[in-house]
Amino acid sequence: MNRRESLKLLAGAASAALLPAGRVSAAAAPVRITLPSPGSAGSVWQPLVSRLGIAETLGLNLEWIVADPGKMQTQLAAGALDVGVYGSVGLSTIINKGSDIVLFGPALDNNTRWVVRGDSPFKTPKDLAGKTVASTPETSETYQQAKIAASLAGLDFNDLKIVFGSPLANLALFERGDVEAILTLEPTATRLVARGARDLARVADEWERGTGLKGAPILVGLAASRPWLDANRETAAKVSKLFVTVNSAIRENPRLLVDVAREIGIKPDETEALALLPGRARESYATAWDEEVFKVIDKQIEVAVKLGLLKQAPAGKIYVKV
Repeated sequence: MNRRESLKLLAGAASAALLPAGRVSAAAAPVRITLPSPGSAGSVWQPLVSRLGIAETLGLNLEWIVADPGKMQTQLAAGALDVGVYGSVGLSTIINKGSDIVLFGPALDNNTRWVVRGDSPFKTPKDLAGKTVASTPETSETYQQAKIAASLAGLDFNDLKIVFGSPLANLALFERGDVEAILTLEPTATRLVARGARDLARVADEWERGTGLKGAPILVGLAASRPWLDANRETAAKVSKLFVTVNSAIRENPRLLVDVAREIGIKPDETEALALLPGRARESYATAWDEEVFKVIDKQIEVAVKLGLLKQAPAGKIYVKV
């Protein structure tokens, strides 16, 4: 979707937002879609989609459902969830075990950062060898993609002492001084920097230097089971367009993130974080779903196999266009 098309659809969304809630989409069957946890980059989607009226414009009736990342495969397969999010390594792992889930649209580009305290002596992630680092769970795409990018920069995660936990639990560990660094996503990274911490490195930069592929790599894309996708191709295309639209809106006007700051866990008195957020977080929101993105996904899988994160690459492509 180009800039003109994005702005045209956003104009329509703004008009639809003036209509009574549910007027456009009430007749549509509900699409059960994952509700990202508070404090994650994806937590802006629900409030912004609602404020901009994008679902109504597209004729979608969204039912946001809290989805446990560890159970998302089961939820998708059982029909308790129609649309979730997966990254290339996590999805490849379950496809190799027989899953029929597939990626069909953009969600988030990698916005993971290595964050250390402002007065720490570390200059690169490699300086953390032997130190304790907090990360999201070992099965999370945040961790796996960070491990891939670090390996390209010469850092073996076996040289780190890694503590796994939720973003909020890791935040507490870092602020208490129990860990030397934290691998975290936006907007948590911005909140920490606003309080005096500093960025040590961006996973996206490590990836770019290691592969020569320009731009931030995909972190997660929209995912659905093939049976649901085959039976709801038109709806899936609308869902993909919805995410392109809301993510394009953020990139065009990143101040939208400030408008929903309270709803994503940033308090009004965190003035420095609110000032930093638009510039730091806007590039987290993916808008492309094309051959360049597919090239990155294929490369992520290739490196994951070399590192042993995957025993083998899936037999077929893990993505489709709708």
